[in-house]
Amino acid sequence: MFNLVLRSPLQQALDLIRGNNVLLLMDSSLEGQYTNEDATKLVELASKCLQSEARDRPNTKFLLTAVAPFPKQKEVASKVLMGLQKTTAVLPTMLSPLAKACGRMDLCAVHTILLKTGYKDDEGAENELSFQEWTQQVQEIMNTKKFGDIAFRDKDFNNAIDYYSKLVLLMSHSATVFARRALSYLMNGQPELALRDAMQAQVCNHEWPTAFYLQALALFKLGMETDAQDMLNDGAAFEEKKQNSWRG
Repeated sequence: MFNLVLRSPLQQALDLIRGNNVLLLMDSSLEGQYTNEDATKLVELASKCLQSEARDRPNTKFLLTAVAPFPKQKEVASKVLMGLQKTTAVLPTMLSPLAKACGRMDLCAVHTILLKTGYKDDEGAENELSFQEWTQQVQEIMNTKKFGDIAFRDKDFNNAIDYYSKLVLLMSHSATVFARRALSYLMNGQPELALRDAMQAQVCNHEWPTAFYLQALALFKLGMETDAQDMLNDGAAFEEKKQNSWRG
C-alpha cells in the first residue's frame, strides 16, 4: 500500500482503491494477518491520505492514533513482500550533485542547489503569471511568492512554510513550491510533512528527479532506508533518461 501511495498519481491511486475489493489491494503475503474489518479501515485511511485538497487529508497525529490499534508489523522491503527476487540497482555512473546531497542527507547542500535552480523546471508557470500580471489576484500571488522566496533564501524556514502554504492556495500547483516547502519542513524536523510535499511535487511533474530525491531524503529521515534507496535510484534513472534525451 505504501508503494501505491508513493508511485501513483493521487487520482489514479484513488480510482484504483475505489474500483477493487479491499483484500485485492493488500500484498498476498499479508493474507490472514488482518481481519476484513481491519483491512477495510486501512484502505479507507489510505484513501483519505490521497485526497487532492490538503484540508481533506488527515494530519500526522490523526494517522498515528488511527493505526495504533492495528498489529505492528516488522518493516519489510516491498520487494520481499511481493516475492520478487532482489536485484542490484544499476545507477548512472555520475550522480547529480542533488542526488549525492540527498543520499548523504546534507540539507544545507540541498538548500543551496534548490536556490540556484529556481523555478526553471516549472513548465509554463512564469508565462501564466506574466499574462495575467495586471490583475489584483496575480499581484497577490507574485508578492506571496516573492516573500516566500526571500524567506527561503535567508533560511527563515518558518516564514517560508507560511508563505508557500498561502501560495499553493492562490495559484496552480507548482512542483518547485512543493519542493521548497518540503525542504523547509525537513529543516524544521518534520519529515512526514516533507514527504507529503515531495509526493505532491511528483504529482505536478511525474518524472522530475528532484521530487524523487526529496522523497528519498524524507524517507531516510523517517528511518525507511530501503524505500529511500529505491526512490534515490528512481530519481537517478529519470535524470539519466533526461540527459540522454538532451543528447539526442
